[in-house]
Amino acid sequence: MIKFNRNIVLAVVSISFFSFNAAAQKPGGGLAKGKYTALVNPFIGTAPLLDTKIIGYPPPADMRVWAGLVFPGSSVPNAMVQLSPMTKYRSGAGYEYEDTEILGFTHTNKGHWNLCHIPLLPVSDGASFPYKSSFGHDQEKASPAYYEVYLKDYNVQVKLSSTLHCGVHEYTFKNNKGRKVLFDLGRANNHVDDWQIREEGSNAVSGFQRTGGEKIYFYATFSSPIAKLDVKDVTKSDGYALVHIKDGDTKPVTVKIALSFVSTANATENLKAEVGDKNLAKVFEEGSTKWENLLSKIQVKGGSEQQNVMFYSMLYRSFLWPALRSDVNGQFTDEAGKVRKENYQYYTLPSLWDDYRNKLVLLSIFSPEVTGDIISSMINEGEIKGFMPTFFHGDHAASYIAGSYMRGIRNYDVKKAYALLLNNAYKEGGTRPFISEYIAKGYISEPDIKDPKIETKAHAGVTKTLEYAYDDHALSLLAKELNDTEHYNDLVKRSKNYANVFDKSTSFMRGRLEDGKWITPFNPEFPYYEYMYREANAWQVSFYVPHDMKGLVKLYGGAKPFEAKLDELFTKPWNPEYIAWNISGFIGQYCHGNQPDHEAPFSYYFVNKPEKSQKRIDEILETMYGIGPEKLAMCGMDDAGEMSSWYVFGALGLYPLSPADPEYLVTVPLFKEIAWTTPEGKKVTIKNPNGQRNLEAIKVNGAKMDGYFVPHDLFKTGGEIQVITK
Repeated sequence: MIKFNRNIVLAVVSISFFSFNAAAQKPGGGLAKGKYTALVNPFIGTAPLLDTKIIGYPPPADMRVWAGLVFPGSSVPNAMVQLSPMTKYRSGAGYEYEDTEILGFTHTNKGHWNLCHIPLLPVSDGASFPYKSSFGHDQEKASPAYYEVYLKDYNVQVKLSSTLHCGVHEYTFKNNKGRKVLFDLGRANNHVDDWQIREEGSNAVSGFQRTGGEKIYFYATFSSPIAKLDVKDVTKSDGYALVHIKDGDTKPVTVKIALSFVSTANATENLKAEVGDKNLAKVFEEGSTKWENLLSKIQVKGGSEQQNVMFYSMLYRSFLWPALRSDVNGQFTDEAGKVRKENYQYYTLPSLWDDYRNKLVLLSIFSPEVTGDIISSMINEGEIKGFMPTFFHGDHAASYIAGSYMRGIRNYDVKKAYALLLNNAYKEGGTRPFISEYIAKGYISEPDIKDPKIETKAHAGVTKTLEYAYDDHALSLLAKELNDTEHYNDLVKRSKNYANVFDKSTSFMRGRLEDGKWITPFNPEFPYYEYMYREANAWQVSFYVPHDMKGLVKLYGGAKPFEAKLDELFTKPWNPEYIAWNISGFIGQYCHGNQPDHEAPFSYYFVNKPEKSQKRIDEILETMYGIGPEKLAMCGMDDAGEMSSWYVFGALGLYPLSPADPEYLVTVPLFKEIAWTTPEGKKVTIKNPNGQRNLEAIKVNGAKMDGYFVPHDLFKTGGEIQVITK
């Protein structure tokens, strides 16, 4: 278990090495520079999920349930460099808490079986291939923008920090003779196609690593002179290079490395601009300050210590992705491989299928400039491909862009974005598969497959129909804002298509064949990856109509049958024979470990039973996060911050049920009082003066509300939300 001082102490910020090492201990066992960074534990989400009651089934012996899959290493918000230890390649973020050996420290991450580029590892005299070292959690620490570990086999103390484009490594060798630094360039989470390294003078190296057709360039300097560069098996996947450090000094070896997706020259410029002569302590101080400034935008009172740690740890996790791809000079490489420079910063594509629901809304409130740059980056990619890009499934760029526009974020070319989104919604061959059938029939059919299995590949027609209907709603909001009446009317009509896959005889969203008949036999409990449903079963998608919940209640036959069906969602036991790697974390049939039904706990609001929603929200916050013997497991994969952001919104008492709409459903906050400061300096306060959990009424600026939603305008003007509870 990670050891930490539970008495949080404010550190006196100093760039001196002594003060740096004397900084306050924090929940991650690392060094805290401020009050709020002191509450972040980057190890939450790294431990395995082992409780079969939460998993829902006894997993096979060789199966690690897809839970957490986050990295504990150093990053600043939305950075190019995310510097973290590797214990296992192709394991999501590359770090699994139960592992006992470190293979290297890589410079990109996400938690998604890709990236993890440019691995480095300090190697002691006499070590041999394959290079790796044992370590223990009792000698491991982490904070935002900091990671530290002791490599037992090599007797090296490792300290890491980072900037937007750069990583700083500090290696203290017990034996100062025969010191080496491994550049394990034949390895990454992706297959490495090619790599190169060469010396640059007496104390630097440069090179690249190419994976999946993409080149990642680097430039690295050493605090001690290089004796020689030893390159092994460049053409092989296990090829590597060893940088031998000259003997004769006893100082720690500091490696300063910068990345670029354009060139080694740009990497060199990145390093000079962001690190230069700064030592690791100074780099960490600056990175920690960035996090403190971000995290302190929300200040909570009245929670338990564990709730405070969970809240700020999840808030931290919400701002690691998308990742920057522009260099300090503004250049980036686009999807066509062309080097460009535009009037915005270029970012990776968001994980839209997962995080359009909440994380991207949180990002838009905290970082409107970054949000606009991300949308400009998506437009750039869209113009190359002819369609606005998506991630994995659905067309949720529509929700993200429409929601951002409705919240007043407009620092991008909205007309270009809208034209590309119309291509998605109306043209075959792009972002929305089977769009012609969807337009013609109002639903997407499935082939007639006998005895389908979990892994059966088909159309995921029910999920696509539901998601396209929601995306049509989102796009209709943008059409209205841009005075496109023709498309607005059509998209509003199409947004009702969810009803075409609702089977009133079973009260489930159900697959249909090409001739319109319902798929038979039908088992609503059986999960599929791509047949009828995407990573879900019928229970988990049958409450997904976030833009028209009143219409959904009518489909069920009214409030009573809807409530009864919702009750059954949370009480009908999961069949332990149904085992899917990324479908875990059950309350009845409800699955919190994957995204498709994350809106369902809020559905009781639409039959005026908010207390029932609150019961489930509280249960999820308490039992699905920070669990297991070390309180470091999560019930499912974080998916670039979506799971974390669900916790943040759930704890705050506001949820963007329909993220394209500029409004938030009010629930009961986990804390007695919350003060949220916007980028413009406006204050939004959320209070629960009675401290109870059942919602009775909502007051905004002292006036009692009729409904349950508050407008986003509160974040523009400031104001107070008070929940009256009993």
